[in-house]
Amino acid sequence: MSYTSGSHTVFHHRYHIVWITKCRYKVLEGALRERIRTIIRCKELGVQIVSGVLSREHVHMFVEIPPHITVSDFVRRVKGRSSHRVQMEFPDLRKCYWGRHFWARSYFFTTSGNITDDVILQYLQEHEPTGVRR
Repeated sequence: MSYTSGSHTVFHHRYHIVWITKCRYKVLEGALRERIRTIIRCKELGVQIVSGVLSREHVHMFVEIPPHITVSDFVRRVKGRSSHRVQMEFPDLRKCYWGRHFWARSYFFTTSGNITDDVILQYLQEHEPTGVRR
């Protein structure tokens, strides 16, 4: 496990993020798939993509996000930018995606780490000063 350092922080914030196309249409194939991959790979906001997979109707990403950026802001920017660009470059998508929405509104994310809640609680109990209890 490696830590990343900023000007005043040291962090290891990794997230597994998943989102789907609107109505789960299976359109992420061929040239559209490659274009989505290129758009998402762009380094934005200092976010590092550790790994990612594009299925026919959804995207899986494992990313490291700096502490000053919220997950929701990152997802909003990536989904918004990629939706806008592919709809401009692939006019045939307008038949399926009315209202200029390519991605579904929702997304899933979870954190990743090597330390469990039990390990943190045990660590805190071992370093608790004598006589002080919270």
